[in-house]
Order: sequence, then C-alpha cells, then structure tokens
Amino acid sequence: MSYNNILVEQQGGVGVVTLNRPQVLNALSSELMSELLNALDAMDADPEVKAIVVTGSGEKAFSAGADIHEMARMNEEQQRQREEEGESSDRYWRIAALTKPTIGAINGLAYGGGALMSSCFDMRVGCERTRFRYLAVSYGRVNSSWSLPIQVGMPMAKELLFTGRVVTAEEAYRIGLLNRLVPADQLLPTAMEIAQAIAANDPRMVQGIKELLYEDIGAPWKDRYSAEQKATKDKLKAAPVEESFKGFLDRKGRKE
Repeated sequence: MSYNNILVEQQGGVGVVTLNRPQVLNALSSELMSELLNALDAMDADPEVKAIVVTGSGEKAFSAGADIHEMARMNEEQQRQREEEGESSDRYWRIAALTKPTIGAINGLAYGGGALMSSCFDMRVGCERTRFRYLAVSYGRVNSSWSLPIQVGMPMAKELLFTGRVVTAEEAYRIGLLNRLVPADQLLPTAMEIAQAIAANDPRMVQGIKELLYEDIGAPWKDRYSAEQKATKDKLKAAPVEESFKGFLDRKGRKE
C-alpha cells in the first residue's frame, strides 16, 4: 500500500513507520493520522511483525502536533465533526492498545499531539534534540490525562499537564519519559536494537505480558480514557480553533 504522509518498512521482525511531513514538522493532519493507523493496524495483524518502531523524518521534530492550518480551514460544522470523529475518537487509544510492543524513536520535538502520541508508546528512545511539551492546557483542550501518569507517575504528570512547559531530553530521561537517551546518530539503531531483542522472544508471551501489564492499573485504563473523552464533550469541551490558536495564526497567517 502506498502512502502520502508516512514511510513504512519492515526489517526482520520489526515494522518501522516514519511520519513524513518534515516541511511542517510532521504535523498530524487527518490524512497522516488515517495512514498511520492503517499502517499500525496492518503491522499489528501481520504475524511476521513482532515489534513496531515509530519515528519522524527530519532533524527538528518527531511531531509538532495537530495540523493547525488544516483545523483553521474548517468551518464550525467541520470542526465539530472533526472533534467527534477525529480528536475525540479512539485514534490514540488504538495506538496505545496495539497488541505488539511499540517504541517511539523521538528524533526531535514532540509537542501537543506529538507528545500525546509519544505517551501512547510502550517505550521511548530520545536524543539531544528531543523535547516534549503537553500543550493542550494552553489551547483550551485536554489530553494525556489517561496516558502520561502511567509513564511518569501522577505527581509529575500533573506538573507537565498543568503547566504545559517544555521537558528537555535530560529531564525526560530522568523522570522515565525516555527509556534511553543516546546521541542522535544512535537514535534509530538503539530503537531497532530494542525492537529486535523483543522480536527474538516468543511473541505470544510478549503480547500476553503487555496485556497483563495494562489490564488492571487501578481503575481500568479504558475507563480513565473514557472519562477524558466524556469530559472533552462536556465541561472541558475544546475552545474554537480561532480562539485557541489565535497567536499561532496571527504569526503564521491563514493558509487556504
């Protein structure tokens, strides 16, 4: 299958997906997300794939998050539909709940939706260019309340989600958001090394362990996810794009 916004390959028992919109910092357009989910679902169903690595193209960004220009071009009805069928759908849950282990090779900044996606992977490898920023609170939105605490613990998740501040690579490694911190030229090789070590094991056992790890973390994980989704449709409903991203759109202009 051919894709416009991602690159897909398989090396041995490892599937590799690269977000491929470097000219816009791998912004998560609707088309890119659709292609990504299709590729991940195909890998999850392929018995030859034992582990999955996701990275970004270019040296600046894993992903800068949502494609704000795409959002700004939508009318109110289209934005509502996008919220109901896109941002509020199960797209990130589907990434988190893949049966096969996932590793994010975070090659640059991971902001907003890029940070959310990163927190959905089982493991993350970073380099000196890696930065995280959970920006939703800055834009009148909510996400990652169900995913980030599992990675860094509740107190640190509160700090990162409440402040929306930048997390450097060194801090990310210290707090457990990164499993490994390596030089940039070793980023993908390290992620592949971990993935190949996983792929060498009994896939039935690996996938069974992943299921066991996630199925009973306090309240059911899906219940926490569902609680966030419910809140975003009610008391924490997203602010209009023109209001939320006014500063960005004023600086960058509006593209038709």
